[in-house]
Amino acid sequence: MSQKNFKCFQRLFAFLFCFVVCFCACFCIVSCRILIMKISMINYKSLWALLFILASWIAFTVFQNSTKIWSALNLPISLHHWNNSIKSLFLKAPLIPLKPLTETELRIKEIIEKLDQQIPPRPFTHMNTTTSATHSTATILNPRDTYCRGDQLDILLEMRDHLGHRKQYGGDFLRARMSSPALMAGASGKVTDFNNGTYLVSFTLFWEGQVSLSLLLIHPSEGVSALWSARNQGYDRVIFIGQFVNGTSQVQSECGLILNTNAELCQYLDNRDQEAFYCVRPQHMPCAALTHMHSENKKVSYLSKQEKSLFERSNVGVEIMEKFNTISVSKCNKETVAKKEKCKVGMTSTIPSGHVWRNTWNPVSCSLATVKMKECLRGKLIYLMGDSTMRQWMEYFKASINTLKSVDLHESGKLQHQLAVDLDRNINIQWQKHCYPLVGSMTYSVKEMEYLTRAIDRTGGEKNTVIVISLGQHFRPFPIDVFIRRALNVHKAIKRLLLRSPDTMVIIKTENIREMYNDAERFSDFHGYIQYLIIKDIFQDLSVSIIDAWDITIAYGTNDVHPPQHVVGNQINILLNYIC
Repeated sequence: MSQKNFKCFQRLFAFLFCFVVCFCACFCIVSCRILIMKISMINYKSLWALLFILASWIAFTVFQNSTKIWSALNLPISLHHWNNSIKSLFLKAPLIPLKPLTETELRIKEIIEKLDQQIPPRPFTHMNTTTSATHSTATILNPRDTYCRGDQLDILLEMRDHLGHRKQYGGDFLRARMSSPALMAGASGKVTDFNNGTYLVSFTLFWEGQVSLSLLLIHPSEGVSALWSARNQGYDRVIFIGQFVNGTSQVQSECGLILNTNAELCQYLDNRDQEAFYCVRPQHMPCAALTHMHSENKKVSYLSKQEKSLFERSNVGVEIMEKFNTISVSKCNKETVAKKEKCKVGMTSTIPSGHVWRNTWNPVSCSLATVKMKECLRGKLIYLMGDSTMRQWMEYFKASINTLKSVDLHESGKLQHQLAVDLDRNINIQWQKHCYPLVGSMTYSVKEMEYLTRAIDRTGGEKNTVIVISLGQHFRPFPIDVFIRRALNVHKAIKRLLLRSPDTMVIIKTENIREMYNDAERFSDFHGYIQYLIIKDIFQDLSVSIIDAWDITIAYGTNDVHPPQHVVGNQINILLNYIC
């Protein structure tokens, strides 16, 4: 509003106000006049004149001092002020505008909502109402005395609680496996959940001989629901202890992904990817003085006492098909199976993705050749990025290629960055750990740590460059959004890499299954299975290949986060077939 218009508005408002005042004054005069007439008829003309003069003086004073009066009364003196006053009274708008969710945050929200629908709350009042492996029944559909190699064997599973009542909903965490120990053979089974307490378990009979079937109830649906709820409630089941060094002074301080404290914090933030780690800032120490880290399990649980009982050793991984006899499988004079094409990047994975025979992995959709490692890796630059299961690959390469020489990078500890080269064949293989969270009681250096997205961005990439990434095990004790954000950020980094260097080969290795009875709330394979599904979903649109270590380690029946060397060797053989 212009100054001129503003003054006009102000005077108009003052005039109206004066009119009201005069009206009130006149009302008072009339009232007084009537009263006076009743009391006395003497000098009424003089009183009338006096009251008229008084009202005129009030109106004149108001008109001349309107601005001061409005200010004193705290009344709006402009339309702008008036509009703001109305907004402040009637609109519940925040003082600071809310920022719209980023693309990454929207995707995280979408994935979590989908998972919440798949894992609904399953409260229970007593153990008797939870799923019982002993009372559940498994029935082979269309049973036969002898099966043929290549046949599919289906089993209908009906879940019951400890009172023998049929379960009305699904969600149990099951693991199906077939094996022939004498033949060093094994494969996973496919489990279909009908969400009504029944399941279809399908096995492909890959080999001839006596086959044992196993169906483990790892966690009942009530336990799955409890683990999912507990996982997403807190960041403090594992805490980190950071070591700060300044000259000769050394101080330890608590660190973490989230810290619930009013103390001053050091923030280690990747601003682009919005990933952060925090430490309580020690007195008289700069934040840059952080040099080493280790973690400790904290005595914190988000499970109730009743829920914890579901994860006692006797209730984890209980066999449902304990009384089943072995299945006899014959060749049945079937025609020779058609020769499969060699495995290569971009092939679609199946469930199961393959089987083990004579301790050798055999994929369903393609064939693996025996590859001479030295010649295959000639002229190659191999980046192994991730957790200690990737470090196992590094150690396997060094043990298998006697011409590889380790390069001292002047770091310390088992988690130090590793580099090995064969100068004659121009082979360069290196491993680096991923950034926080990195769980372990062993102290490791953080001076060289970086997020894998930054390492990928530094990589030039070309046809002789191979990147293998594995994430998962260290994320299990933390809310799922931490893992989803990391996976999405790695996805974006790989997308940038393939735009500038489309010939670069990128491989994602999924998690291994691990020890079954090891601290379910923090490290259950249920957490790993959810992350396995997330990885497959997020990376499906990129030109990358997935080495399905989850399915491979089920087939081998390892139940060890660091499987035996022959299992690692078979995982690496898939990589070699992709490269050569």
